Amino acid sequence: MNFRKFFESMIRNWPAKVLSLALAIILFIFHRMMTLETRFFSVPIAIENLNAMVPSSSYPRMIRVSLRGEANSIYSVLEDDIEVYIDMERFNTPGAYVVPVQWRRKGTAQLTEPMQISVDPMEISLSVDNRISKFVPIIADFVGQVETGYNMTSYTINPTQIVIDGPAALMDGISEVFTEQIDLSGRISDFNITAAIAQRDPLIVIRGNGVTEFHGTITQIIPVRNIQNFPILITGLREDLTGELDIKSASIRLEGSSRNAVETFVPSPGFLSVDCSEIEEPGIYTLSVYARIAENLRVRVDPVEVRIEVAYAETEEEET
Repeated sequence: MNFRKFFESMIRNWPAKVLSLALAIILFIFHRMMTLETRFFSVPIAIENLNAMVPSSSYPRMIRVSLRGEANSIYSVLEDDIEVYIDMERFNTPGAYVVPVQWRRKGTAQLTEPMQISVDPMEISLSVDNRISKFVPIIADFVGQVETGYNMTSYTINPTQIVIDGPAALMDGISEVFTEQIDLSGRISDFNITAAIAQRDPLIVIRGNGVTEFHGTITQIIPVRNIQNFPILITGLREDLTGELDIKSASIRLEGSSRNAVETFVPSPGFLSVDCSEIEEPGIYTLSVYARIAENLRVRVDPVEVRIEVAYAETEEEET
């Protein structure tokens, strides 16, 4: 009897009771929605199961991920724990495809519930082509100038070439790769650096560690000036002897640390000479050509030796 009364009381005014229950559920859901938060971040997209194919056109490298849930839950999820990828397993020929963007949980994201995950964009367009590999030389890319008065006379790189991978259509036009810019500004001595190989096209994959060892040789430029046909003076010859040089002039090569010192130097008369002070009698002698000391300059003479023919000087009585 009591059960019957209870049942009758339950179904009495049932439309109002159902409406109240529905309203309570709606209010509960609304409250939960109002208390949920949304978190946004971007993660790199991975391309899986490409096999012998590679991307041949640009595509989004980062995908926006949104997490919706309770604040203390969604903010405890690490960005690395949401993996975003596209699966290319069913695409085996070159062409352009529209592929859905998928995601998977790992780490902390596997334990977080309830949590809604969505990605933007939900699909991407991707062109693929056959993968080609080849060796190409590495070219050093320079910027700046060494210090004035110096020159980079040579350089080496190791390795000198590297293997690259890429789509067939694009690889036909690539014959070399370059280093990142190597700055020469103000250098006055040899130097060694590790130079990164520039990734100038994201569709090209550089194998290895992507660096080369660079050695540059820097030498000082020595200012040089040549003076031609400067007369050679005969010195120290006895008064009763005369001499005749087979070569009466020589070339002077001036080298110095300062271009101004080299350019402004004026050799005095007698700057070049041969010393005949040890000659005692007529004859033909080979003597060294001497140059006077020039401050802050290095002097070279050509020729370094000359021949002199020595004879007795004619006296005044013989002349009469």
